[in-house]
Formats: sequence, structure tokens, C-alpha cells
Amino acid sequence: MHRSAPLATILLAAALSAPSAAQQSQTGKRAFAPSDYYKITTLAAPEISPDGKLVAFTVTTVREKENKRHSEVWVVPTTSGVPTRYTSSGFESSNPHFSPDGKYLFFTSRRPEGKGARWALRMDVPGGEAFQMEDYPNSTSVSADHRVGVWTDTADGPARDTSKRAAGPYAAMGKLSRPPIDAITKPIDAKRFDGMQFTDMRFKSNDAGFVASRSEPRRYSASQIWIQSYDGTAKKMLTNTAYSHRDVVISPDGKSIAFIADAELRPDSVVEAERDSLAKLPYDSVRDERTRDDADVFVIPSDGSGAPRRVTRFAGMKRSLQWSPDSRSISFTSAPSRVKSQRIYVVDITDGKPQNVLGDFRYEPQQYQWTPKGDIVMSASVGGRAALFTVNPKTKTTKEILSGRRVFRGWDINTQHGQIAFIATDMTHPTELFIADANGTHERKLTAFNDKLTSEIAFADGERFTYNSVGGLEIEGWLMKPYGYQAGKKYPLVLYIHGGPHSQYDEGWFDEFQNLAGAGMMVLFTNPRGSSGYGADFTYSTRGRWGAEDYTDLMKAVDIAAARPDVDSTRMGVTGGSYGGYMTAWIETKTDRFKAAQTDRMISDWTYWYGASDAQGLTEFEFYGKPWDNFAMYDSLSPIRHVTKVRTPTLLVQSENDFRAPIGDAELWYLALKKQGVPAEFVRYPRSTHELSRSGEPWLLVDRLGRIRQWFSHWLRPA
Repeated sequence: MHRSAPLATILLAAALSAPSAAQQSQTGKRAFAPSDYYKITTLAAPEISPDGKLVAFTVTTVREKENKRHSEVWVVPTTSGVPTRYTSSGFESSNPHFSPDGKYLFFTSRRPEGKGARWALRMDVPGGEAFQMEDYPNSTSVSADHRVGVWTDTADGPARDTSKRAAGPYAAMGKLSRPPIDAITKPIDAKRFDGMQFTDMRFKSNDAGFVASRSEPRRYSASQIWIQSYDGTAKKMLTNTAYSHRDVVISPDGKSIAFIADAELRPDSVVEAERDSLAKLPYDSVRDERTRDDADVFVIPSDGSGAPRRVTRFAGMKRSLQWSPDSRSISFTSAPSRVKSQRIYVVDITDGKPQNVLGDFRYEPQQYQWTPKGDIVMSASVGGRAALFTVNPKTKTTKEILSGRRVFRGWDINTQHGQIAFIATDMTHPTELFIADANGTHERKLTAFNDKLTSEIAFADGERFTYNSVGGLEIEGWLMKPYGYQAGKKYPLVLYIHGGPHSQYDEGWFDEFQNLAGAGMMVLFTNPRGSSGYGADFTYSTRGRWGAEDYTDLMKAVDIAAARPDVDSTRMGVTGGSYGGYMTAWIETKTDRFKAAQTDRMISDWTYWYGASDAQGLTEFEFYGKPWDNFAMYDSLSPIRHVTKVRTPTLLVQSENDFRAPIGDAELWYLALKKQGVPAEFVRYPRSTHELSRSGEPWLLVDRLGRIRQWFSHWLRPA
């Protein structure tokens, strides 16, 4: 039965979602509305051409009528000029990459007539059609003279899907229905069974959905090193081993190839068998907390003439291999253990002694690259903002060269021409492309995809503040004022809590904050302990203590905001997704200070979550073992055990195909609230995973924004 909303509610929603004529005239701009999401253009993956004259990048828009996103490759001159679309609007294209000589622009695209996803454009033939070059090197690393490149692939191409079966009585069945190779039970009639059958431990994935168990013996295809010259000669498989090679890079002088592999060069089958065996063991602090050396750095001659030589034996998971410009040293990122900060290490290939070139620098490296002069350019999150630094490996000193209250969504440096191209965003501006000199000077904006929208909408900025919490730990937070803010008035406030818990809020543009600010609400968001961006000690300080000091960090921020004369502390709400959804439910069990709550991708019972999720490793680490290793912690940290204390009206939003935070947790929470007479609504989104709010179907994403706005507009209205 359809029921019309009360007139008072309709009028209130209109008042909170639309600016008054006075507010409109004061700003000359309007408030953000959920449907404005369709108008946002997102930029990513910049790359500068070898001659320094062009930047290629990915442009993603929303095709509202088709309920989909669409990506294209665009190119813009580095001096100035109008960006130009280079790929067909009829296909999805992304991740542009120039050939070493700049003659070709490669990109990723799936096209009906194609073989594989790598396509190319001739840069010397403007407007030419995309084509494929099967014989061109697929290099991920190239020598300094651009003569030779290396990459990894299996000996026989991509590993075969072992859930497929070529023949037999079950060949016509879907791969999820076929009995796995080690199954005891079989269908009586293959034509009459359309269910699913599993014997492998991993049987679901948030990205892929249900994962078929093996229907033939496990087959290993180790990643080998391939090499090819750019003179037209054929590619050559340089290695043929039972172990895989990772992060393959060729030295600038072209003489050596470095790679990461199992520390003892054990076959992939042995490594996986050990990992599978360890996964079944109960938690053991001595075994599970010790530093491990599972992978090391090795070097081989680029002509394949010698055996691998270990460069260093060093604890920690190594990644992001690079050579120094003089080909004498190798760099990599690593941390001695999971709870320690990532560092950049440089090791001389002759002495094998890695040097931590960041010293006690608080923040962790993200992307980095050597310069011809022997310095390193590095990006890092500095709390909620991002910055680019230069690092002197000899003096172990860092210098910030690009900064400001913003974040970078990708960057590329052309060291030969002294240029840095980067995608940046701040709270009032969606992503755009910029370029600067390699030392950070002479920054200029190259694109204006979102300028028209920012000229129409008064995007809200965040007022940054810090405060001391438990143990004197400094916490960073922001308070975003509503559209049409007027001093002397009081406004409702909504606390946002991020996911992870080791994620973070940052200084970038975010549709969810703008959604509530545009509806006339204050938006409070913080990075409590457990967040990333502040060093590993900060990030992992909540291990085994979820809902303790992190809860206090959040409540202290609310106390600070509630004491402001422009905040109505009687009209406050709380919301969050994933860990933020869990914490929202946890807060509901702790306090009645919030008049409304909204949970997204929430967790109410950790034992149920463990069995239904695809991410058991999270709590095995955070809660020191599996549920049966530590029932007390799993139980005491589950909000459902304290649900009788909840009185806060709650909107639950959940995706039906979310295998990261499965919908059953929301169903349990919803039923518990309804049985106790707590106002609650439950919205389920079909065809959606854990990524609904980020990359879900646009119609559903915008619907979600609207419902969050409606919920808080209703419950936080003036008395």
C-alpha cells in the first residue's frame, strides 16, 4: 500500500535540500544535489610522452541514461591547449602508456574483434584507428637507451581456468554446478541440478562473486621473465623455473635484471602448500608475530647466461623494485613486519646491505621514482593531505616539493625533461590534471573538465582541526559547513566514519560529504587511530581494541563540534560504511546522543561475518586468530551482543552481492531493532557489491545518496 509522506516532512526535506532565494543570491551558486553526481568527470592515470610534449590520461564520465560509466583516453599538450579525445567513444579505454620512442600510445580496451586487451594508436598519424601489435614488446621495464624491455608472463600464456572441464558427463553444466575433482557427492542427473558445489576453502569473492572449485588437478604456471629488443626481433623467455618472478626490472645499462622471488626459490606449489597449511593452524603468537623473510631480491644477467644471485637477505615483504641510474644499486619498499611502517631501502648490488633512506620519517611512501641525478621523487599521505617529496639517498633527507590541502590521484615524472604531471583534487574541486617542473615550481592546470560544474555549485570546504585524545595522541579532523551557512544560526550535524579501519578521509572532493552539506547539515569527519596516513604505529594501534580508544577519538571530536555555537547538539546523526558501519552500530550501543544513524556495509556479529565474508584474514590478524581461537574477543566486539541498549532510529543500506560485509549482518541488526520497536528501514541494492558507494551502478549510487539525505533530513529536523 502506498502512503504519502506527511506534508511537514515534505516541506522539511525541501527546506534542507534546496537553498533559499537569499542564500542563492548571496553565493551566486546553488547547493549540491544527488543528481549532480552524474555530471562529475574523473581523471586518472597520467603519463608524459618521452619527448615531454604531451600528457595522456584516462577520463571517466557517467552516462546517466545508460546507467553506466564510460572511460576514454585523452591527450593534452604540456604547454597549453585543448585536451583531445584519442580513443573511440564506442569502447571503454583506459590506462594510456607511451612506447619508449613515443611513436605509439598503448591503452587497455576490450573490443569484440580483439585478442587481449592491449591496443595502440600511431602518434605520428593523427586520427588513425586503434590496432593491435602482437609482436611489439609488452615491457614493464625498459633499459635507459630504450633498446630492450622485460616483463613477466607464464610460459604458455595466462594460467588456464581449472574450473573448466572439456568433456565428461558434467561438461554441459555451469562451472559452479559441476562437482569438483575431489567431491564425494555427484548429481544424480546433471540436467536437473543447477545449484552450486564447493570443496575449496575459497569459494566467494567480493569482486568475482562465487568462485568455482577446481574440476581438474591443480596446475601451476610460474611467471617467467621475458625479454625483447625494440629492433623487431622476437621475444625470448629468459627463465624456465618452477618458481614465479615478480617486479622484474632491467638495469639502466641493460646488463642485469632484478626480480623478487621466494626467498629459497621454492616452486610455487610448495609455497602455496605451506600457505594453505598455515591457514588451517590456530593462532600462535610466536609463529605468527615473528618477522619473516618470505621473498628476496635476486639478479641475473640480461643475456640469461647465469644463475640467479641473491642481492640481499632481508626480513619483510619487498615490492616496487627499481634500479638506481648508475645501475649499481637496487631500491625497494618494505616493512620488517605488518605493523611497521613501509620504508624505501637502497642496496648496493655488491655488498647486499639495505639502507633505509627515509630514516625516521613518519609517513609511508606510496609511489616513487629515481631521477638521473640519483635522487628519489616520492609521494606520501601526510595525514589527510598528499605531498611529493625528493629524497636524498646519501644524506637520508627529504624535501617537500608539491604540497597544499589536496590529494593526488596519480602522477608521472619525465626525468629527462624535468616535468611532473599529476591528477589532483581538493574538497571543493573534483579531479583535474596539472603539470609542474620536477622541483615543484611553475605549477599550472592543464584541464578544466569540471570547471563548469564548480562555477554552478557552491561545494563546501572543510575546516581542518586537530585535537589530543587518549594517551595524548593527536587526531586530525574536519568540519564542513552547510550550503548557505550563516553565522549566528545553529545547524544539525552528521558524524561520518570511514571504512577499513585502515583507510582514511582526505582533503579530496567527496560526493557523500557534499550531499549532506548541500542539504543544510554540518558534516564532521575525522581520522581516528587505526587510520592510515600517520605511520604504522598509529594505523595498527587499534589491533585487538576495536571500539575502545578509536571510539573515544570519535566522541572527542563530536564533543568539540557540539560545543560550537553554530552546532545544534540536540540534532546530531552518525553514519559510516564497512568498518564505519560497524562503528556506527557500536556507537548506537554506547550512547543515545545521536538522533539518527545510517549504517552501510555494516557488521553486527563478527563470528557470522567470518564465515560469510571473503576477507577472513582481516580479523585473523586484528583479533588474534579465528573465532574459535578467540571467541571472547569476537563475541565482546560484536554489536549484536549489546543491541538491547540501542534506541537510535537507523537506516540500513546493504548490497545483496557484498561478500566483504555480507548482508546477513544487516538482516540480523534490522530484525533486532524492529523486534525492540526501534525505528528502522532496510534498503537492499541488487547487483551491487561492497563497492556500491564508489563504483556501483550510477542509478543505485545516486539513489543511495538521496536516501541518506532524506533520512537525516527527517530525523534531524527542528523540534
